[in-house]
Amino acid sequence: QVQLVESGGGSVQAGGSLRLSCVVSGYTYSKSSMGWFRQAPGKEREGVAAIYTTDGSTYYADSMKGRFTISQDNADNTLYLQMNSLKPEDTAMYYCAAKPRLGLPLRAGVYNYWGQGTQVTVSS
Repeated sequence: QVQLVESGGGSVQAGGSLRLSCVVSGYTYSKSSMGWFRQAPGKEREGVAAIYTTDGSTYYADSMKGRFTISQDNADNTLYLQMNSLKPEDTAMYYCAAKPRLGLPLRAGVYNYWGQGTQVTVSS
């Protein structure tokens, strides 16, 4: 059974940093996309960052470029999202996700497996 478990969320002031982690278990697909998504109240879920497990290619939403970094540790089966220079508009529930395919890396609707989410709150 595939499980994705996020952690690392919390409350920070604007300009601060957080590092989210997502431990993946039961997932054996070698050619995969792994991504971070977020959803604020009343808004649709949006892609934040994604990485291909094949070659480490990374993809970011425009508003996250230069502030967020996605990475993976294959030895620990963990996906990370380093978030710097956080803004109040980054406040949302953050989810990690996985799919056994490449392509459309930031489109939430094509991902098969999801974690339960971790809350990030940024105050001004």
